[in-house]
Amino acid sequence: MSRVGKQPIKVPAGVEIYIDQNLIKITKGNNELQQELNPSIVMKFDSEKREILLSATNNNKYQRSLHGLYRTLIHNMVEGLTKGFTKRLEIVGVGYRAEMKGNSLMLSLGYSHPIIFRAPKEIKLVAPTNIVIEVHGIDKQLVGQVAAKIRSFRPPEPYKGKGIRYAGEQVRRKAGKTAA
Repeated sequence: MSRVGKQPIKVPAGVEIYIDQNLIKITKGNNELQQELNPSIVMKFDSEKREILLSATNNNKYQRSLHGLYRTLIHNMVEGLTKGFTKRLEIVGVGYRAEMKGNSLMLSLGYSHPIIFRAPKEIKLVAPTNIVIEVHGIDKQLVGQVAAKIRSFRPPEPYKGKGIRYAGEQVRRKAGKTAA
């Protein structure tokens, strides 16, 4: 049995759970997330304790890994609907900046043209300063994917460290050419 998978998932008040055979829908207000499950994973919702319990039908390595995976995915869905997820990006470099133009993010990253990025409707982009970008949303996977897409426009380079990086990311610097 998976150590992660056997932990119950606490469901706070105000969050509604709909369980079909291999599908779980979690809603809060007008936000909804859903996840399809592998048929070998059995899910039960205890309405008195407000907990979701998952169990695997087999105890082989593949079933244990799915057990822990689906428990984590469902836990992230509940956490996303209650608290939300945020990724913070920092822009390092002279003349590099970001600004919001309506719902679009305009990036000046040293190219001959500005980059205009439109996020999916489930994601909210915020640029509190011209060198910080925040990505907010309820779906952890989508927040990470949008942040990675923005970072891919100018990833940090190893010689001067210029580019877009995650907040707190350490960039390993290389020594340049030495004089002869």
